[in-house]
Amino acid sequence: MYIQLDFESETPIYEQLKNEIIIGIAKKQLVPGERLPSVRSLASDIGINLHTVNKAYQQLKQEGFLLIHRQRGVVVHPDGAPKADEHYEQKLKTTLRPLIADSYCRELSKEQFRRLVKSIYSELEEGKKDE
Repeated sequence: MYIQLDFESETPIYEQLKNEIIIGIAKKQLVPGERLPSVRSLASDIGINLHTVNKAYQQLKQEGFLLIHRQRGVVVHPDGAPKADEHYEQKLKTTLRPLIADSYCRELSKEQFRRLVKSIYSELEEGKKDE
């Protein structure tokens, strides 16, 4: 599993790690039931504190992306990624609102914004085809 972290970013490392794992799941680079490295192993491999990895794993477990077993370790949820529901849509709206407002202030058109979103979706879909 390839993890790309930016240690100079304002985004916390645990959040970057969490995002990288979600992207891996979206691109089918991580498949349902696949075992992930242990907290200690992943922390050592990418050179970060084990508590940082643990925080990312715990949040991904709470969000339904991972299962954590004492015997089997950490695995991608066998049922796949959690499905969008009303709660998720509201969370997404709350997250997007300031980004869209910023884009609006910078005079990014709806069409430009749509193209960016479409480009990201295409990138994720192409990741699925690479397998």
